[in-house]
Amino acid sequence: MRKSAYVSVAIAAMLSVTTQARADWTAKGELGASFASGNSENESANGTLEVKNSYDKWVHTLGLAGNYGNDGQDTTAERWEVRGQSDYKLTDRAYWFGAGRYEDDRFTAYDYQASLSTGLGYRIIESERTKLWVQGGPGYRYAELRDTGGSEDGIIFRGDAGLEHRLTDTTKVVERFLVETGSDNTFLQNDLGLEVTITGSLGLRVGYQVRHNTDVAPGIEKTDTLTTVGIIYETK
Repeated sequence: MRKSAYVSVAIAAMLSVTTQARADWTAKGELGASFASGNSENESANGTLEVKNSYDKWVHTLGLAGNYGNDGQDTTAERWEVRGQSDYKLTDRAYWFGAGRYEDDRFTAYDYQASLSTGLGYRIIESERTKLWVQGGPGYRYAELRDTGGSEDGIIFRGDAGLEHRLTDTTKVVERFLVETGSDNTFLQNDLGLEVTITGSLGLRVGYQVRHNTDVAPGIEKTDTLTTVGIIYETK
């Protein structure tokens, strides 16, 4: 399947998030600097945006992320990601989900990776101070190799876990873990962040991300890390 087809699917998924005009919206954005190691050693700029749309038993989430660096002559980092998920509430704690993810990273063995998955999730802790949830289910992954132009595709298992714990009225720890595993590759991503409210909706975030692919081409690092410092703005 061509890259343009996956872009079309991603755009369609983003448009579907906006179908509930009467829903409640929240948004969270970050803009800052990042410091990478692994397949690219650089200092660069990063940005993220996440919007949520809630209506009745549905919650739709759309996330965008980018990381770009240039030393004045050459591009030293370039990664873009689009992800989306829709949840349908089954009980007070349990829900069904459908999720999609598209990633284009110039400094990996893949020209791009895309996945679709579905499954069940459960909110283990849902309090004002602490939120802990897990979800998992089957999916499908398609990836195009950068050097050969070949492709990888197949059935995967996707699992997520998330934690948000408020240390004080203005400080919280946010953790998210993602795994997509199949016969060709296992992709792991862990995001750890510390967020401090400065005033109102404005805050500061320090983050550390680890990404790992188990099967890579010779000369490609399996693990990449990204340290970020940025300003966040959140509507509540």
